[in-house]
Amino acid sequence: MVLLKQISCQLFVKKSGPSLIYFQQFRAKRIRGRQHMASIDNADKTAPGRRVQPSWQPPEGSVNVGLQVYNSLTRKKEPFIPQNGRNVLWYSCGPTVYDDSHMGHARSYISFDILRRVLKDYFNFNVLYVMNITDIDDKIIKRARQRYLMEEYLKRKEPLSKALKDTDDALVALKKKLDNELDSDKRDMYQRLIGKVNAATELAASTKVEQGGGDSVRQILLESVADVLSDWLDKQLGSQITENSIFAELPKLYEKKFHEDMDALNVLPPDVLTRVSEYIPEVLEYVQKIIEQGFGYESNGSVYFDTVRFSQSSGHYYAKLVPEAYGDAKALEEGEGDLSVSEDRLSEKRNTTDFALWKSSKPGEPSWNSPWGKGRPGWHIECSVMASSIVGESLDIHTGGVDLKFPHHDNELAQAEAYYDNDHWVRYFLHSGHLTISGCKMSKSLKNFITIKEALSKHTARQLRLMFLLHSWKDTLDYSEDTMKAAISYEKTVDAFFWRVKNLLRSTDTKLDHGFAKWLDEEKQLYSKFQECEKQVHESLCDSVDTKGALDALRDIVSASNIYIEGKLKSNEIPSVGLLKNIAVYVTHILKMFGAVEGEQELGFPAGEDSGTRNVEDMVMPYLTVLANFRDEVRIEARRRKDVSTLELCDRLRDDVLPELGVQLEDHEGTAPSIKIVGREKLMKEREAKLKQQEAERQKSAEKARENELKEEGKKIPPSEMFRKDERFSQFDEKGFPTLDASGQELSKSQVKKLMKLYDAQLKKYNDYLKTVQNASK
Repeated sequence: MVLLKQISCQLFVKKSGPSLIYFQQFRAKRIRGRQHMASIDNADKTAPGRRVQPSWQPPEGSVNVGLQVYNSLTRKKEPFIPQNGRNVLWYSCGPTVYDDSHMGHARSYISFDILRRVLKDYFNFNVLYVMNITDIDDKIIKRARQRYLMEEYLKRKEPLSKALKDTDDALVALKKKLDNELDSDKRDMYQRLIGKVNAATELAASTKVEQGGGDSVRQILLESVADVLSDWLDKQLGSQITENSIFAELPKLYEKKFHEDMDALNVLPPDVLTRVSEYIPEVLEYVQKIIEQGFGYESNGSVYFDTVRFSQSSGHYYAKLVPEAYGDAKALEEGEGDLSVSEDRLSEKRNTTDFALWKSSKPGEPSWNSPWGKGRPGWHIECSVMASSIVGESLDIHTGGVDLKFPHHDNELAQAEAYYDNDHWVRYFLHSGHLTISGCKMSKSLKNFITIKEALSKHTARQLRLMFLLHSWKDTLDYSEDTMKAAISYEKTVDAFFWRVKNLLRSTDTKLDHGFAKWLDEEKQLYSKFQECEKQVHESLCDSVDTKGALDALRDIVSASNIYIEGKLKSNEIPSVGLLKNIAVYVTHILKMFGAVEGEQELGFPAGEDSGTRNVEDMVMPYLTVLANFRDEVRIEARRRKDVSTLELCDRLRDDVLPELGVQLEDHEGTAPSIKIVGREKLMKEREAKLKQQEAERQKSAEKARENELKEEGKKIPPSEMFRKDERFSQFDEKGFPTLDASGQELSKSQVKKLMKLYDAQLKKYNDYLKTVQNASK
């Protein structure tokens, strides 16, 4: 056993580098880990084996609408019963605003927006939705310092030689981080950064700078190495920054961008928005009461939560969400933040699982006065305080990303339940699933992410939302070309149905029988399928808001409606436009409830807005209908007269003129033309894609023709000549068959066998060619 420990230590040192200090830190953590596990055992003696989640009871509410939700507190679906009638108190963890919002944020906030809309607009709950903005955090502090120091560095306009030297020093520091890093993802990130910096410095050093040309080279260099250089500058000078305003500017900038991104995604704004910086007095009062309750203690100006004492207290349980993660040192350190895991900070704790309620500020960090000295809030206390301040001692719903379960949400629960001395601060915890990018882990800290703006430059907000709707909100979702294709296909299917119904409504003479035709078996069957669709949608939404199931039901009724329309048109019968309209209006209503349809129109996706008041479709469609019908009559007459030039003009109107105005016109034999107001940009993209496809097909056809031409030319080569120009061979027999290779060596039996097959095949082709020539001359 001793030998095994020695080998493992040697392997660790070899992998991590020869840093004795680093090894000593690792050993110290292992010792603390053993002490910590002992404290867990003492705190949970009654639990046999692995720690499990505590029992959970639904609230004693009076309203049960049949909705079940997947509750992370039990890891199963539970009946959703609010504590106070139809009133729902909901707190959602908001973003830490230090960079552009990415698709991971979209995953959470679109998912919660859908859940919120369903609870409000389908189940008719009165929802108070509270969300926070984290504007004080280790990541923000570090990024604000880096940003400020880099801006100051650029202002100084250091010579290129100085910039190169500083970059080299920064690279040395980064390589040391790589040597000491054990996490494979972070190692990959560091290696990518090193490669990027090396390429930039080599390019800058090798560029021959003409007089006055150094500025542009230096600018390109510094833009390429900004991440690495700013981190190095922060290590050198970060502790000298003391102005709180420097730390406030960055989150203000990115909070603004976050709200813009949410608006672009059609995510409803929260009813209440809280910012940590505005709740410092409430944080101080909250921490003080936790100390008074016996679950907090001061140490060197910081205040920590005593997890062991909390666990040992009657009526309390630490790590309700992920009890098996209790003691996960890596997760706990990540929860404390990059600036709060130094050896001196870790040694301040009574137990390794304890976490900071209030952090004493070090040089280079923002600070506020407190009974324990100048400091700042811990990350976990922020949400407990802000949520409690608005909704009180018990929430109905708390939402956040699945990556926040432990330690963040478990620590939130412990703090609030210590403050209120209860065991039900959150009744239902809902967590959105992970988002991967083409199967790969997405992480802002690993610089592997796609911003929301980048995603919106490729796809519309509706398409992105449909992607989320077509998957469970709680499961991992892969953002990839395939998932987006599925969302776009769904949108096209539903949109085509909407326009088909609209065209039928416009083209059908509703004055006849007042629009009410006799229902036959086909109408009765379609109506029965419509009722089944409504039932399936309801059952899906009651089943933990299964939006995929609901969308599948909508797709089925759209498909059934299209089959019904086709059958009627083939029989020269008029479809029941009233029934079709009811179905299309219902589909629109459900999609609008999901946030996939904007505007006040009753049927279909919006075609555009005029000054934000009138729907463009309502305004221009009568004129477009007159134009389309007139053109159709002109085409019929031109065909009768065989007037090609007039038909070409009609095609030009359809294919070139109207798309420039955002109008899509489609001709149908035997029925009126259909009209869609799609939007110029979309039609131009579709036309460009169509032209590219046509060009690709043309090139493919040309390549195939060229291949056939080469094959035909190849047939004309006599087998006696086919190998003579091949440099691999130096001697041939009387038939032109190779006997020696280029070095004068005889060919092996296997080579002769392969070459003989080629020779015989060419002989057959050549004989076929000769026969063709002979037949042609007869």
